[in-house]
Amino acid sequence: MDNILVIGIAGGSGSGKTTLMNNIVSRFHEDITVLSHDSYYKRHDDMTYEERCELNYDEPSALETDLMVAHLKQLKDGTAIDCPVYDFTVHNRSAQVTHVEPKKIIIVEGILIFENEALRDLMDIRIFVDTDADIRLCRRVKRDVNKRGRSLESVLNQYQQTVKPMYEKYVEPSKKYAHILVPEGGKNTVAQDFIISLLEKHVEGRY
Repeated sequence: MDNILVIGIAGGSGSGKTTLMNNIVSRFHEDITVLSHDSYYKRHDDMTYEERCELNYDEPSALETDLMVAHLKQLKDGTAIDCPVYDFTVHNRSAQVTHVEPKKIIIVEGILIFENEALRDLMDIRIFVDTDADIRLCRRVKRDVNKRGRSLESVLNQYQQTVKPMYEKYVEPSKKYAHILVPEGGKNTVAQDFIISLLEKHVEGRY
């Protein structure tokens, strides 16, 4: 498939990446596909649920990024892939896969996607969603308690022990690789409209 545009959307957990991404996806529908770094968390069938709860999920070694790089290269070459599915309620990869077809626009999203050189080099446009830490924490609490079956205590413990320090160690420094910084993510309609206009030009063959 010719002329595929790869967009990377990174930022801290709860920064508004998903809102921005969903707004873009809703605009382009059949011309866009999404590849989430979260889908590539490693499988840990050898561990109990309690042991998996203790793992650090916010460092690069937690993810099978080499597989994601290989899949993204396949999509850019016009070949469909079977993407892994990760189940956050049990902290493990599911037995299911998701069939992903190449489209004119591919969005790659995740907190650590700019940290890996091989992965970020496959992206044509890199966007970093930059949001205040207090706002990110509030959003993470709401999401993990309401959608991922976590207790408030476990979410806060995980934030203090791994999420915050790993953000400062890996995510924040990766911001320097972004082409576009978007404060407040999907709530920033000016930046969102600018990005959508770029993608419209690509879909129409003008970019």
